[in-house]
Amino acid sequence: MGKQMTEMLKGTLEGIVLATLAAQPAYGYEITARLREQGFSDIVEGTVYALLVRIEQRGLVDVEKVPSEKGPPRKVYSLNGRGREYLEEFWRTWSFLAERIGQLREGEK
Repeated sequence: MGKQMTEMLKGTLEGIVLATLAAQPAYGYEITARLREQGFSDIVEGTVYALLVRIEQRGLVDVEKVPSEKGPPRKVYSLNGRGREYLEEFWRTWSFLAERIGQLREGEK
């Protein structure tokens, strides 16, 4: 992934992770795997785990510890009401930006 893509991803990864959790609760590795399946192949687990800590501290997700077959219990994250509101705002902002960028691109032609 190029530097420009990495920088753009930094600004949107929080919304991407919340959208992933809106579809289904998951634990950290599971989220990373889903993102990779969606084509975000260069995302590393450490980045996702750090983001999960931040969104948990901000009260955007609920966390449930679930026993694991191997090792300590897993923290399963699910989007809560506050997280859904934040995600709705993320999508509104994304739509606004995408529309404006599309207009700029069309203006170049």
